[in-house]
Amino acid sequence: MITVTDVAANKIKELMLEEKDVVGLRVYVRGGGCHGYQYGMAFENKIGEDDTVIEKNGIQVILDPQSAPLLSGAEVDYVDSLQGSGFAVKNPQAKTTCGCGSSFSA
Repeated sequence: MITVTDVAANKIKELMLEEKDVVGLRVYVRGGGCHGYQYGMAFENKIGEDDTVIEKNGIQVILDPQSAPLLSGAEVDYVDSLQGSGFAVKNPQAKTTCGCGSSFSA
């Protein structure tokens, strides 16, 4: 399904401590962006009965049923570099991506 690096899991855990009533991080795909699909992430306070949940290092990553197939085989990482820091999705299903890395086509 989807994997989460240790670095990303630790950063998610750190950020969750600053939030209230958070059960995990939702990773999703929605239409838009310059290549048709766009990645999104948000802290979630509930898990739907049709959601897929991946557990890693004490955190839960939540996927909705529409996003899960588009994210199959993807990896969530946290990058901290001179160009900036943030979460990055490496998706083997993405045929093309944009320069910012948040938009792709399948």
